[in-house]
Formats: sequence, structure tokens, C-alpha cells
Amino acid sequence: MDRYTEIRSFVLITEKGSFAGAALAEGVTPVVMGRRLDALEQRLGVRLMHRSTRGLTLTALGEQFIEPCRQLLRDFDITENSISAGRSTVRGHLVVSAPAAFGRKHVAPQAPPFRAIHTELKMSFNFTDSVVDLVREGYDMAIRIGEVTDPNYVAIPLFPNRRVVCGTPDYFERNGVPRTPEDLAQHNCLAFNLQGGQQRGWTFRRDGRLFAVRVDGDLACNDGELLFDWVKQGLGIGWRSTWEIQAELKRGELVTVLDEYAVGNYPIQAVFPQQRYLPAKIRHFIDHLKAVYNTPGYWERQLGVG
Repeated sequence: MDRYTEIRSFVLITEKGSFAGAALAEGVTPVVMGRRLDALEQRLGVRLMHRSTRGLTLTALGEQFIEPCRQLLRDFDITENSISAGRSTVRGHLVVSAPAAFGRKHVAPQAPPFRAIHTELKMSFNFTDSVVDLVREGYDMAIRIGEVTDPNYVAIPLFPNRRVVCGTPDYFERNGVPRTPEDLAQHNCLAFNLQGGQQRGWTFRRDGRLFAVRVDGDLACNDGELLFDWVKQGLGIGWRSTWEIQAELKRGELVTVLDEYAVGNYPIQAVFPQQRYLPAKIRHFIDHLKAVYNTPGYWERQLGVG
């Protein structure tokens, strides 16, 4: 067994707090992780971790050894990535998932110019408003809108975004303006439909704390673009991203309400599974999207503002 694998396993066991947790992250059995730690301790001639029915804890020598091991792994990754970054050719097959409307408008159009630079790369896209399992379903990366809480994924912000409640002036003239999130119970809220018909709640911030409000309405579906069309028709109110509604706001076709309760950070992000070495095809496409989305005037041109 190589020393790198032993050290990486020692760090992973320490971080996860158990052989089982480390094994799950590594894709091996707990027995294998235990043998790796045993091999490292035998080679060094010291005990690095106490084992008991209550779990694993570092010994005094383990406490001394863990940080140099972490630094060694960081240095290894930096060196490896620096070599990979020097490659001028991106090859292989990049498989990307994104929300349906956003993918069609802001991801797919970037494929031709990106491939014009990286001609040996093949790209595949799946645009859906359902959240896919990247690992199980074979995706390299995804574009997600909102916070990513899964510790198995890395999220790279591409552009800031907020979620706001909006509707047509005519709707609010007919039905009144909600003053608090709780007032939404009196309104026709057009919500995204999860699998099985359950509606997704809307998230707000009050006194620095996030909370969700369950909403209801006479129309719901699992297509965000169709929901937005219904909102623009004045059939109800929606919870939409600011990247999506700028043109309608500027033309006065939509207005926002409950702005003081809006979640300030609902970013557009690139997401990929945790991995020690990020393939060049993923890194370069993320850099490309970030550069495009942050080009002055991009969103105004795309949305027809001005």
C-alpha cells in the first residue's frame, strides 16, 4: 500500500470520525479503511488513534501528525492541479444538467463558443426543473439556483441572484398587496410542484433568520417557465429569481412585494461532486460561464432591458 493512500485515509477517518463514514466517502468498506490506518501506524511504529465502542479519537501523537498530513495533501493537490491547468487541450465528454428555462437561455448558447475553443470536447445537456443525482445519473456538473447544502457537492458561485415575490399590477389591484409572508395565505400563489403533487414552500428572512411559508394556489406545475407565464398573465403571484424578471419589472408589467423579507443570497452556482482532482473540462466550462455572466451588460442584453 502506498504512503499517500495511508495518509489520505488517516485524514479522512479523522474528518469523518469513523471508519464507516470514511469508507462511504472513499467508496470502500470500513474494513479496508481500518487496514489502511493499521498499516500507517505499523509503518510509523506509533498509535495515532484510540479505538473504543464510543468511536475514534486522536492520540497525542495523532494530534501532532494530523495537520502536517493535511498540509501534505493540500500541497499535492496544488501541484497536481497546476500541471493540469497547463494543458491547452480539453478532451473527453462533459455532461451537464441545468434548470430548464435557465439552461435553454443561458447554458446551451454557451456550448458553441466554448467548443470553438475546445474542439476535442463533446458536450451533452439535460435541462430539467427536477434536482438530479449527479453521481448516480452520470453527470459531471450541474447549474443550480440557490444554496447547495449537500456536503458531497462543491458549489462555485457564478452570479448573484435573489428570490422575490412578484405579480402584475392588475393582480394586486384586484386582490390587495400582502404586507407579511403570512398574508400569502390569502393569495393565489402559483408554486412549483414537486414529485407527487407536493408544493414547494417559499423561503423568507426575518430578523436575520430564514423561514419557509407553505403556499397554495389553484395552479401548480413542475415547469418553471410555464409558472412564470401564468404570473405574467395575472393569474396569481410567483416566487421568481431576479435574473428572470428584470425586463418585466423595467416595463412595469410586474411589480415585487415583500422585498424586506426577500432572501438576499440565492446565487446561480456551478455544482459538481466532491473530488480531489477537478477535471479540466469542468474547470474550464465553469470559468467560461463565470466570465460570460459577469460581462457588463450581459443580463440586460439577454433580457431585453434598455
